[in-house]
Amino acid sequence: MKIKAIIPAAGYGTRMLPFAKSVPKEMLPLVNKPVIQYVVEEALEAGIEEILIVLSEGKEAIKEHFSSNKKLEKLFADRSLPPELAALKKISNTAKIEYIYQSQPRGLGDAVKIAADFAGDSPVAILLGDTVMETPVTKMLVDKYLENGNCSSIALEKVPPEKISRYGIAGGTEIGENCWKLDALVEKPSIADAPGDLAVAARYLLNPGIFRELSESKPGLNGEIQLTDAIGRLLKKETVFGYKISGRRFDAGTPAGFIMTNVELGLQNPEYAEILKEKLRKILDRTEKTTNQTN
Repeated sequence: MKIKAIIPAAGYGTRMLPFAKSVPKEMLPLVNKPVIQYVVEEALEAGIEEILIVLSEGKEAIKEHFSSNKKLEKLFADRSLPPELAALKKISNTAKIEYIYQSQPRGLGDAVKIAADFAGDSPVAILLGDTVMETPVTKMLVDKYLENGNCSSIALEKVPPEKISRYGIAGGTEIGENCWKLDALVEKPSIADAPGDLAVAARYLLNPGIFRELSESKPGLNGEIQLTDAIGRLLKKETVFGYKISGRRFDAGTPAGFIMTNVELGLQNPEYAEILKEKLRKILDRTEKTTNQTN
C-alpha cells in the first residue's frame, strides 16, 4: 500500500516575527539543517517517498532548498561532497516532492483539504513542518497502521493541565500499552471541556475518508477549518487509534522552542556536544555570579 505525505508549511509564522517576515520559519536552522529537512527525512525513514509541501506566497526558499544546485555541485565536482550536501542530494534523488499553494491562511484543515487530488485514494501522513521528533514517530505510525488493519492513527503526548488549551486533545479507551481507541478529539478545549490530557503531537496517518470530512467542514475555532474537528467526525464513522510517542517532540515554531531545540540537538551531536557543554557551564556560572552579586 502506498502512503503519501503532506507537510503543511503555509502559515505566516507570526510567533517567529520579525524573522519570519521574509524567511519561512520552516527554514530555521537546527544546528546545520533547516527544520523542514528533518521532517522530510522523517518521511523518507518511514518509507514514504511521495511528498506534498503546502506553501504560501513568499516561501519559495523551501522549494529552492530541495532543488538541485548545479553551481554548488560543480564546485565540489573534483572532491567528495560534504556529508551535509550529500544527504541533501540523496533527498532530491529519492523523494518525489511536489508543491501546492494555500491562497489564504484558513487553517490546518484547509491546508490538508487542498491536497485531496495529490492524495487520491492513498492514506496520508500529515507532518507539521515546524516540529522535529526525537524518535521516528512517522515510521511508528506507519507500522501501527499496517498492524492494526489500516486504521487511521494519531501521535499523542501527555500534557500538563495548564497546556491543555493550546492543543487538540484526544479522549478514548486505553486498549494496550500506549495505545488508545479514540472516541473524541477537541481543538484547544478548556480544562473543564477536555476529554483527557493527551494532546495531538504534530503527526497523523489518516485514511482518505478525512477528505470527505474536510469537504463538509465549516470554519471552527478562530474562523479556521480545523483538522481536529474533521478527525473528530471521522472517528465516529471508522476506528481511529492514538499512540503515545516515545522521546521528545521539539517545537521549533516559537522563539523559546527554537532556542531549546538547538541546544538539545547540539548536545546530541558529537561534533558540538563537548564545546557546547563547556560554554553552557560558563554561561550558567557567570549568570549565577551576577545574580548573587545583585542580591
